[in-house]
Amino acid sequence: MPVTPNSIITPQVPRSASGVATAANTAYGDAPAGAALIFAAGPNGARVTRVTAVTRASLTATECQLFRDHDGTGTVKRFFASRLMPAVTVSPSTAQAAVDFGYSDSAPLLLGAGEKLYGAIGQAQAGVVFCVEGADY
Repeated sequence: MPVTPNSIITPQVPRSASGVATAANTAYGDAPAGAALIFAAGPNGARVTRVTAVTRASLTATECQLFRDHDGTGTVKRFFASRLMPAVTVSPSTAQAAVDFGYSDSAPLLLGAGEKLYGAIGQAQAGVVFCVEGADY
């Protein structure tokens, strides 16, 4: 996108995306096991204002992990954030609290052009759903 000096560039296209992680990732290097693609920024980058995770089934406590793929190729994914999902028993009569990574309108996660986010979990589970909300520039 051409840039005009002294002009603010605002997000243009609201977006949401999600992905499911099931395999355990215990390595924090550049090739996490079982990492699921959860969001891909557009050609001008993106502003992420919410990342959450919920489980599809009862689970023991597990770490929810976020990785960034700066060039969008999927070759190198860098670990940059984690939150603990507490043990939960899923049932039709019990609500679960989503794990919130803390991004918001006032504290967004900025992604470069084509950058991708991946979600992973520390222990194999029936499925942890990562949801992302934001907007492309």
